[in-house]
Amino acid sequence: MNKHLTVKELPDSEKPYEKCLKHGAEILSDAELLAVIIRTGTAGRKSIDVAQDILNRNEKNLLNLYELNLKDFMEIAGIGTVKAIQLKCLAEITKRMTKAVRLREVSLNSASSVASYYMEELRHENREKLMLCMFDSQSVLLGDEIISIGTVNASLVSPREIFIRALMQQAVHIILLHNHPSGIPLPSTQDKLVTRRVQECGEMLGIRLSDHIIIGDNQYFSFKEENLLH
Repeated sequence: MNKHLTVKELPDSEKPYEKCLKHGAEILSDAELLAVIIRTGTAGRKSIDVAQDILNRNEKNLLNLYELNLKDFMEIAGIGTVKAIQLKCLAEITKRMTKAVRLREVSLNSASSVASYYMEELRHENREKLMLCMFDSQSVLLGDEIISIGTVNASLVSPREIFIRALMQQAVHIILLHNHPSGIPLPSTQDKLVTRRVQECGEMLGIRLSDHIIIGDNQYFSFKEENLLH
């Protein structure tokens, strides 16, 4: 019969709960923070050991919360279905919190603010996603929608679909965003073709394509900043 070990069995100086209560959550290490979420370990292993295994996987540390899927988590001793789901939900919460904080800073005229807002959502994706961001006449973000998933190809991306959604939101300006799973945000020939087609259609409809931003790994490329929009 397995004995479940908890963080309470650690010495007082190492107990995450006590440390948090006395000094605040910011004093905890990454492993201690995860140990609080995991709560229990398994036979011969404390919860903080399980947490350290998560951090050591592929040497990506806390980014493993994004990178690992449910199956990956459950391959770690001490992680079952429930804990795996909790950890993936924790990753999603942090992603949404980051977006909520950065929303106040989003500006139609600042590519860096738009890229920052969508960075955590898109940079971990292993497939390209093309997103439409819609703004009103006061440059306020009205909303966003995923247009396509897969390679951003000029023959596959439909300007008709983009502008139907923009018109439904009564958007005056739009920005296209998509990610490069390689982490390198340099535009391809197809990216340039998509941008040109959407910009030309927007001019006819009176909806301006203000930018096309490519998201890489903590870096971005802006067609507007590089003067590639006419």
